[in-house]
Amino acid sequence: MVDHETWGDEQATTTVTVDGHDLEVAYHEAGPDAGADDGDDEPPVVFVHGIPTWSFLWRDIVPAVAEERRTIAPDLVGYGNSAMRDGFDRSIRAQEAMLEGLLEDLDVDRVALVAHDIGGGVALRFAAHNPDAVEQLVLSNAVCYDSWPVEFVSNLGLPSTADLEREELEARLESAFVDGTYGEADPEFVAGMKAPWLTDEGRVSLVRNAVATNTNHTTEIDYGAIEAETLLLWGEDDVMQPYDYAERLAEDLDDAALAPLSDAYHWVPEDRPDAYADHLIDFLK
Repeated sequence: MVDHETWGDEQATTTVTVDGHDLEVAYHEAGPDAGADDGDDEPPVVFVHGIPTWSFLWRDIVPAVAEERRTIAPDLVGYGNSAMRDGFDRSIRAQEAMLEGLLEDLDVDRVALVAHDIGGGVALRFAAHNPDAVEQLVLSNAVCYDSWPVEFVSNLGLPSTADLEREELEARLESAFVDGTYGEADPEFVAGMKAPWLTDEGRVSLVRNAVATNTNHTTEIDYGAIEAETLLLWGEDDVMQPYDYAERLAEDLDDAALAPLSDAYHWVPEDRPDAYADHLIDFLK
């Protein structure tokens, strides 16, 4: 099992322009023909994380998928090892623009999107605006409609969070990932999720990320414009993005399949990695 430092060492970087800002984007790439044009073969599987995580969220899922498919897992701007400097938008509207720029830079014009939390909001927007580019869509405990932000994230967006002592911020994050994991949390998962936010730059970036959670960016989506074959692979015990929203999405997205995972809270790829990977791989096939 890879640790977060190894995962970070394996990442590549590129520069993407978002709203006139040139921003470095870190991404993890694996699988057959990684780094190559997708051509006429099966499109890459692109993994999009949420808040306050980074691409390391997919540590147990990517290797299983990469046995047969090219995988790309970016860090959203403001997250992980992507740009964290102050002075740019980190909303899901801006993250959608980042995703478009990254895929263009990598010469990818067709994808299967797998997304969690606010990454799900990014993926929904991208799929609605680029229906020909998204062949398959997998949403896990994703923000949608008016389901967000949640109190934990809203509190992180308070200006006072930037002034917290490192120990207090670490305690808040520790609670989110330890208490938020079903069963006993893996210490490496918790350490990896906390790591980006424990520098001075990371702490301010976390505040900016949290305050950028804009409900309007999912309420304005034309869900009926999404044409991708869709799987709603949802931890059914989540209180932050409840399963009711998966059922609502299933009604609005044609032929969307519901796949509830029991014994899973919000961090469903971590709570049920084997079941998650099995469902995902079956769907992608």
